[in-house]
Amino acid sequence: MPAARLLDLTRLVSRVGRGPLTGIDRVERAYLDALILQPEPLFALIRTTLGYVLLAPPGVAALRARLTGAAAWGSADLIGRLSQRRNPMRARAEADLRRLAQGRARPSGLSRLLARHLPAGTAYLNVGHSDLARVVFDAVRQLPGARITVMIHDTIPLDHPDFAVAGMPAAFAARLERVGAVADLVLYNSGYSRRMAEAAFGRWGRVPPGLVAPLGVEPVAPDPALLPPGLDLAPPYFLALGTIEPRKNLGFLLDLWEDLGRDPPPTGLPRLLIVGQRGWADPALLARLDALPPGGPVRDLGGLPDGAVAALMAEAAGLLFPSLAEGYGLPPIEAAALGLPVVCNPLEIYQETLGNYPVYAPVRDRYLWRKAVTDLTARAGGSSGATGQRQAAVPAPSWERHFKPVLRLT
Repeated sequence: MPAARLLDLTRLVSRVGRGPLTGIDRVERAYLDALILQPEPLFALIRTTLGYVLLAPPGVAALRARLTGAAAWGSADLIGRLSQRRNPMRARAEADLRRLAQGRARPSGLSRLLARHLPAGTAYLNVGHSDLARVVFDAVRQLPGARITVMIHDTIPLDHPDFAVAGMPAAFAARLERVGAVADLVLYNSGYSRRMAEAAFGRWGRVPPGLVAPLGVEPVAPDPALLPPGLDLAPPYFLALGTIEPRKNLGFLLDLWEDLGRDPPPTGLPRLLIVGQRGWADPALLARLDALPPGGPVRDLGGLPDGAVAALMAEAAGLLFPSLAEGYGLPPIEAAALGLPVVCNPLEIYQETLGNYPVYAPVRDRYLWRKAVTDLTARAGGSSGATGQRQAAVPAPSWERHFKPVLRLT
């Protein structure tokens, strides 16, 4: 067992005030929740606007209370107001980090900061794809007996550069190559992610030891009170979940619904509810979403709290997921755990994690998608509603099972 653990929470803090957590955010949060309960002391490292902040165990507990809503964020200080003028919540969060910090340093002083406060044999963990910086790895390496563990969620910027913002593929490749050179252990959410990452590592030279540990799925109680007021939940309706960005292929569903509107199924045109925060997307797609009529068959609901999403899943006819690339992709796995029918592009990751549970429909074949939607609409049209027509659920992977091997090795 390590003398202490140092968890990088840069990504989670960067999300403060930016709406519901994304998939990778949830993983970093799960690690915080799990590691804080272990007997080894848990420290946290966060890269802020003005440098690095190190939190000792009491500061980590106080930060977690703020992230979970058990405690309120404090007021912004002068530094925060000046450095985060456009992001008041980030200003408050960084001000609290300064108040809670055991120590702070510019990047050039990070090695001295860690050496002053962390014991030999500390294990550093980064599970958020953020702050994979040489200065961090070098600083940790100077601690006697330190180990570096990094989680790689996917290699999409390398494998599908057309789905990434300008400059991201090259920056991601540099970070991944750095991980390959220094990591003592790389964690993967799936065998697919491991194969893709290790192929890249092999091209650069060193392939670090790896461990596949599927991510956990936590059931969330439905809370209809969190849904937008006046939302019509009469069946049948379908869900599309995920951040709005090119690889999610949301335009395909908009085109599909236009086709269905011109030639509706015998049971009538179902509704499509789109749930997800806007990431970066084609301006033409955003314009289409903005132009959706308020009372039309397609609604863009934006990002919603977990309880609201669970309420929508409870009565939906199915989850539609035409994504073109995923490293893990939680929505279909969460849906399958509820017995909610899933229609998705036949990506390798879902054949690994869900087997024959989904209806696999290649996005090049719109007829198959139309047939799947028509069939599920008919199935949901009975008097029992959508919930009476659920499939046998796929057992959800648990965080307990995820952390059992991880804690042995980190």
